[in-house]
Amino acid sequence: MKYFKKITLIIAFMIIYAITISYWMTFQAKDCIYDNVLDVPKNKVGLVLGASKLTPNGTINLYYKYRLEAVYQLYKSGKIQFILISGDNSRKEYDEPSDFKNDLIIKGIPREKIFLDYAGFRTLDSIVRAKEVFGLNSVTIISQKFHNERAIYLSNHFDVNAIAFNAQDIRGHYGAKTRLREYLARTKASIDILFNVEPKFLGKKIKIK
Repeated sequence: MKYFKKITLIIAFMIIYAITISYWMTFQAKDCIYDNVLDVPKNKVGLVLGASKLTPNGTINLYYKYRLEAVYQLYKSGKIQFILISGDNSRKEYDEPSDFKNDLIIKGIPREKIFLDYAGFRTLDSIVRAKEVFGLNSVTIISQKFHNERAIYLSNHFDVNAIAFNAQDIRGHYGAKTRLREYLARTKASIDILFNVEPKFLGKKIKIK
């Protein structure tokens, strides 16, 4: 019986912590995120947080599609001059940054305006590498709102002056599953900060110009 009570208390604590940290991230980001492209302050670089282009069943990933559209809107509106795409390229056959780059070029964005970060394995890596590798102290983050809020939280911790533009979100069953997983992602992000977790790779500096 005592063992059961301990397990129950641990689970209750984890749930309360996950909810609390999630609300804290949302609160911290509320004055830094934008839904309307006309309201977004100008920044030299827009940081696109990676996503897979295709879902497991081979259809277009709407998170990817809407982030792509958001980047295009910001660039064409003159809100960003350069684009840094940070995503996962841990396997030869899987290359998030290049997928984004190729599709942005198809949309008409010059390739010399696009820079790639192949080691953005998670949001923490993307934020820290944007500062340490690409020399960015100020940036406009581009992703869905739930993701942007977590990215702003990480940016604040790592002294990156960040704002964010919200790409269109996804509703329905799939969107609900993603938002549920976000509680776990936010909890992990806070624990990573607590234990001073660093990116998997840094490497030589790359200047965006």
